[in-house]
Amino acid sequence: MCGFVGFIDGKNDETGKKDIIKLMNDKIIHRGPDSEGYFINGNAAIGFRRLSIIDLAGGGQPIYNEDENLVIFFNGEIYNFKELRAELVLKGHIFKTSSDTEVVLHGYEEYGENTAEKLRGMFSFVIYDKKADMLYGARDYFGIKPFYYYLLPPSPRGASLKEGGGNIFIFGSEIKSFLPHPGFKKELNKKILKSYLVFQYSPLSETFFKNVYKLEQGCYFTYKNGELKTTRYFHIDYNAVNRKPGQYIDILSETLKSSVEYHQISDVEVGGFLSGGVDSSFIASVAKPGRTFSVGFDADGFDESMYARELSDILGVENYKKIVSRDEFFDALPKVQYHSDEPHANLSAVPLYYLSKMAAEQVKVVLSGEGADELFAGYLPFAESYICRIYKKLPFGFRRFIKNLIKNLPYFKGRDMLIKYGQKAEDYYIGQAFIMDDAEADDILSGGCGSDAGYKDITAPYFEQVKDKSELMKKLYLDLFLWLPGDILLKADKMTMAHSLELRVPFLDKEVFAEASKIPEKYLVKNKITKYIFRETAKKFIPQEWAKRKKLGFPVPFSAWIREDKYYNKIKEVFCSGYVPEFFVKDKIISLLDEHYKKIKNNGRKIYTVYSFLIWYEQYFL
Repeated sequence: MCGFVGFIDGKNDETGKKDIIKLMNDKIIHRGPDSEGYFINGNAAIGFRRLSIIDLAGGGQPIYNEDENLVIFFNGEIYNFKELRAELVLKGHIFKTSSDTEVVLHGYEEYGENTAEKLRGMFSFVIYDKKADMLYGARDYFGIKPFYYYLLPPSPRGASLKEGGGNIFIFGSEIKSFLPHPGFKKELNKKILKSYLVFQYSPLSETFFKNVYKLEQGCYFTYKNGELKTTRYFHIDYNAVNRKPGQYIDILSETLKSSVEYHQISDVEVGGFLSGGVDSSFIASVAKPGRTFSVGFDADGFDESMYARELSDILGVENYKKIVSRDEFFDALPKVQYHSDEPHANLSAVPLYYLSKMAAEQVKVVLSGEGADELFAGYLPFAESYICRIYKKLPFGFRRFIKNLIKNLPYFKGRDMLIKYGQKAEDYYIGQAFIMDDAEADDILSGGCGSDAGYKDITAPYFEQVKDKSELMKKLYLDLFLWLPGDILLKADKMTMAHSLELRVPFLDKEVFAEASKIPEKYLVKNKITKYIFRETAKKFIPQEWAKRKKLGFPVPFSAWIREDKYYNKIKEVFCSGYVPEFFVKDKIISLLDEHYKKIKNNGRKIYTVYSFLIWYEQYFL
């Protein structure tokens, strides 16, 4: 696991580039403290930070091809690199190292822009062609590894670089590495604040920094002569295959075992994150890492670490545990927001930050269970009651009529269910977090923030791609494109890399997805059992108690803590800061806090989303 940063400025002049790229590279030293490497050639400058995992002695970067016309900078791991290497050797390619990075480079020589789709792993990388003065790069299928770029909009003819003219393309693993570049103009992109308040993360390809974008998962790009072209190489599709349950279980067993084995390929020790849930328990049971790591809070219902310890004892592996206190939680927030690059309001990022810190003291690599819920339908809202399932069988036109009839009536038992199922998924579903609706966000935002676009404008293009699929499959598709890369994988990468720890996710493997996409809906959620076929598969490897346990995740007692004077006052002090009216109507966000403090309403998630943005803003703009 590593990180890189670079730029192409069209100047064909190496003057000053070395000093600039060194400053940029130093911003991401946490991604690779073991070594650094640089490439400077006319228009281009690229820097690299290495965390040594595979080919410890020979895998340093940059790596060149035989005639040194191509150079690669790579972040991630390729698990099928040995098979690809053997194939490329037969085709006449000569290797200098035993690293997976060099396999990608020679793969590009052989397969060109089709290289990314041949890789099995997690990755973002760039390959610079010196002769063509062209850059090729790609991001993995699911967005496990980040890739950001800065690209100014087309400028008026004849304008100078200082005036916004000329061509400059900055790219890298983290946005913070762009800050030292003299051509990077740090400006806040206020218009996406509204979507953040709704989703709890930035769901767009544009970021909170103007002219900075994310390369979407499953895409590659080329950059030449000031022109960027992106192409999607990985397309998600669901095509159920008619099999008996036992056949699915047998196929999943072998596919998942193989993926876990591939994800253990390493020249250093591989540990494991372990909660009490089925996902991480399955991986730990198959991998049997020497050490597992768990985290929790000292509050009833907010700690699964005792289950992790029990399973570790059964497996005969060491388990290390961290209990996060109230003060530790709040103390970490500035660091969490800094490392996230953009404001991020998933509470579980904080325990993950401490879990990563603890694990990094013992190992360089950990396995984790991210992705199982998105592939196998594991989230609790998917587990609908019997009454809901029966009601949904009624004609949609009738359900919509009932919804319109009662939507303005006072609350009564069952009202919310009747309203929800009187709509299509396209109307109400945005993923696993829905912090506030468009109207609530508009109400607390100051003028000039947010946009006229609502959350449906963001989700509609994705739903259009699966308009003929069932409601559940539409939700899974949306989660794979928005929730998974924008929230789950972002915090996984940023919190582990903050401590120079590589995190691997065996469920998010293209071979696993190929099998998961064939499972019919009736075996994904059965009655009220989420991840049904996966749980049945897991029973072959772990005790039934762990296979049946409901999802808990990393719950955080934040809502209870901020009803204590100390933490209520801590947040109120930030809400009263002089810069706040630029973004929020101060009285309204303080009202949210006071209503919560007085137990009038539970506004905990809304408060945390606002608070996280303000803490992030203090890190990057004050």
